[in-house]
Amino acid sequence: MRSWQQAWHDSLYGPDGFYRAAGGPAAHFTTSTHGERGHVLAAALLGLAREVGAGTIVDLGAGRGELLTALASAAPDLRLTGVDVVERPGSLPERVVWHRSPGGAELPDLPGAATDDALVVAHEWLDVVPCPVAEVDVEGALREVHIDDDGRETLGEPLTGGDREWAGRWWPTTTPGARVEVGRARDDAWAEMLDTWRPAAAVAIDYGHTRATRPEGGSLVGYRAGRQVPPVSDGRADLTAHVAVDSLPQHRRLDQAEAVRRWVPQAAPPDPGLARTDPAVYLRAVSARSARTALVQGPAGGFSWVIWCPTWSPSPPVG
Repeated sequence: MRSWQQAWHDSLYGPDGFYRAAGGPAAHFTTSTHGERGHVLAAALLGLAREVGAGTIVDLGAGRGELLTALASAAPDLRLTGVDVVERPGSLPERVVWHRSPGGAELPDLPGAATDDALVVAHEWLDVVPCPVAEVDVEGALREVHIDDDGRETLGEPLTGGDREWAGRWWPTTTPGARVEVGRARDDAWAEMLDTWRPAAAVAIDYGHTRATRPEGGSLVGYRAGRQVPPVSDGRADLTAHVAVDSLPQHRRLDQAEAVRRWVPQAAPPDPGLARTDPAVYLRAVSARSARTALVQGPAGGFSWVIWCPTWSPSPPVG
């Protein structure tokens, strides 16, 4: 038996972990960093980077470099750095710097010059930083959940120390069977990144919840081959849990719909005549508008942008 936190870490970042597999996450699911949506996300991040005065973007949890490639295309003047658990992807533009990470909350050392004017972008990083999973027992005590290799769970010892304090402050519950994903590990990972890398600004972009919207049964789930699956720590699926976004060190929090509206104005509809005279241009314009809509409406629009920047004075939205 292992704690869910340890099993989760081993499943994602161990020698044969999910994130080290050749196909990478993109072989199983798409995110807002992929395809045309990635170009819209890059435009929004460039807007934030310009506003906070960043000359560098560090992509923490960069996958196979999808977002970095979009950023490189949109901003030739920007310095770009990627961090993830794999070797440098062969498709990355040559000017992108790459650092291999141990995985999870552990970070590589970066030269100070690489981060002192940087915006660190943690896109769907914190949701895969493993954290303790706890459950309320029949007597109302919050106990850590353990799991074996076949997916069978048992309740371990009651939470103590900082994890217990975090749960009492940020996710209080005494309902038997209720689950808590103890976000102190994510708070600490975020704070450690800020303290170690000392960027000019940072933004965590993730699906999350606040104290008013915590899920009673927790949110730990698996994803494999484009489908949601039960969470099993066998290394064959992504394991993720929503982030308690209100407990992170921050100066401002936006939802993604607001961020995209703020920094990426909606383009006018393309002239229908282009469909006949220049169908490629017409289709690109339609695709770009559709991608922006996808990041504003529906589930993607509800992602949180948790922004840390002590010197930021927000400018008016661009449109």
